[in-house]
Order: sequence, then C-alpha cells, then structure tokens
Amino acid sequence: MVLSCVAKQIESTGRLSNALAVAAALQLVYIFKFFCWESGYFNTLDVMHYRFGFRNFWGVTSWLPAIYAIVPLYLAGHPGDLPSAAALGILAFGLAAIWLNYDADVQRQRVRATGGNTTVWGRKPAVLPASYQTSDGARHQTVLLVAGWWGLARHFHYVPEMMIAVSWTLPAGFDHALPWFYVVYLIMLLMHRAAYDDRRCLEKYGHIWEVYCARVPYRVIPFAY
Repeated sequence: MVLSCVAKQIESTGRLSNALAVAAALQLVYIFKFFCWESGYFNTLDVMHYRFGFRNFWGVTSWLPAIYAIVPLYLAGHPGDLPSAAALGILAFGLAAIWLNYDADVQRQRVRATGGNTTVWGRKPAVLPASYQTSDGARHQTVLLVAGWWGLARHFHYVPEMMIAVSWTLPAGFDHALPWFYVVYLIMLLMHRAAYDDRRCLEKYGHIWEVYCARVPYRVIPFAY
C-alpha cells in the first residue's frame, strides 16, 4: 500500500515529493526491520498473551493496513515538499527511533536469554531474579532488567514506538487532523497498555515486581511518567 501511494503520486504529478519519500522510506524501513527480526515479535505481549485470536487476526488483516497507511494515502493526494533540512532531520529522527525500538527489545531479550550474563552499555547489567507460574502449574525462572533502557522506564520500548509514529506523520504537516489519527490513537493505547502491563506483571511476578517498580519508578517516559 505504501508503494502504491508512491506510484500514484508519481503517476498524478510526474514526480515524488520529498514529504512522501520520507514518510514512505520510514514505513518501509520499519516493515523491513520487522521481517528481519520476526522472531523477536514472538516474545512480545501481543503474541505471548493474546496469541493469534480475533484481536490480532483482525488487527493485522484490517486495522493495520488501513490505519498505518493513512499518511501515505494523504500525501499521495496532497503533494508537497519539505525544506531539505527538515526532510533530512525527520528522516534521521525516524531512523534513530526505529533503531532505538530494536535495541531496547534486543537488550531485554539478550539479558533474559543469558540470565544476565552479558553486557548492557558496556557493563554487566543489574538484574532482579524472578519466578512465575504458567497455566500448567510449572514454575519458571527469569530475570528483570534494571539497567540500560530498562533502567530508565519499566515500559521504555513504548517511547520509540510513539517516536516512530510521529516521525512518519510529520511530513504530512498540520493542515489536516486525519494523518495524526494513528499518533493520537497509539499514545492512548500505549499509555493504557502500560498500566495494564504493570497490573499483569504484578500478578505474574508478585513482590519482586514491587521491588522492580521501586528501582525503576517511571512507567513509560523517563523522568516524566
């Protein structure tokens, strides 16, 4: 759909605006990152907790292609160019957010896979040993990371997700509210989900989660929330 929007603008105007080029490039890099690191998605809340029920099935077949593509669809019919410095700045901001999103997830998964016997930001990370019980009654051991990105906020990975959404929406400007629908929706969703995550983790890990919250007091945004 993103590439179709690019083709439509070229067909209609004879050229591709740098606004759509930046938005499309960021979305395509985001998609490419997902497929390169598809295995990492299986460790996310969406898969581990919600499985592949109606919520996820409907989301990936209907909601995602319609809502993610709002910005390219808008820009395809509203061609316009950004100042070169602004285009490059937005592109750099978006690429940095995509890398941050990947690095935060990899950091946590590497620490859990090694039981904390690895390095985070060049040093051995602080971790809290935790245990939990699955539905079959078996108990499992894991560690909660209290260092790196996860020492800044308990659900830090939501920050780059919001940054990514903002980055590929900025090229649409502020003349119309429609392109910003996904950004507003995502912020509301992730803030609600962060509170839900906290409750779920308290049920799962018990007292050790309270200790973790005391060590990492911010829920999503470091030093703010």
